[in-house]
Amino acid sequence: MKFFIDSAEIEDIREAKSLGIADGVTTNPSLMAKSGRELKDVVSAISREIDGPVFSEVISGDETGILQEGYQMAKWSDQVVIKIPATLAGIKAAHKLEADGIPTGITLIFSPMQALLAAKAGVSYIIPFVGRLDDISSDGMEMVEQVIAIMDNYPDLTCKVLAASVRTPVHILQSALIGVDIVTAPLSVYKQLAAHPLTDAGIHKFLQDWQKVKK
Repeated sequence: MKFFIDSAEIEDIREAKSLGIADGVTTNPSLMAKSGRELKDVVSAISREIDGPVFSEVISGDETGILQEGYQMAKWSDQVVIKIPATLAGIKAAHKLEADGIPTGITLIFSPMQALLAAKAGVSYIIPFVGRLDDISSDGMEMVEQVIAIMDNYPDLTCKVLAASVRTPVHILQSALIGVDIVTAPLSVYKQLAAHPLTDAGIHKFLQDWQKVKK
């Protein structure tokens, strides 16, 4: 499984890189607004920091606008993946971009059928959202599991499944167990993977015992 960092903050990405978990980076308009920087500048800076894919999301809603943004973004770096919402216009645009050799990811997927339609269009990544389904009392990971089952049934569908809106270590565990290709999450969530109270207790006990030996 690959770990992508869901952030537009260079310092987060550098820290993730130092931990060996910066396989790629996803951004979105909300993250860009928080960063206060121009999208092109951030995407270019991230591309210089890591070797993996850097996702840049369009804001146009119509096919023509998506294509214009996509072709422009693709000029910023060979690592750029055009991130496009799961609409009919978006899927049509993604199909055309892929035909021209520009990788795309269909985002804001909330059902297995949206994922299947995007996969049939030949996109490079399908991006189902977990946490936002949980927020409305649905089971986000159950939906992702259905997506994985569909992809496993049809090996000719070669797109990668990238689980997004991942908010907890449990989401990452469940993703790993069902064979998700990639998860993307804030650095803070990945840091929680290292935390366990028994580890802390064990370190404390070892230090106590060491102090006794030193005496």
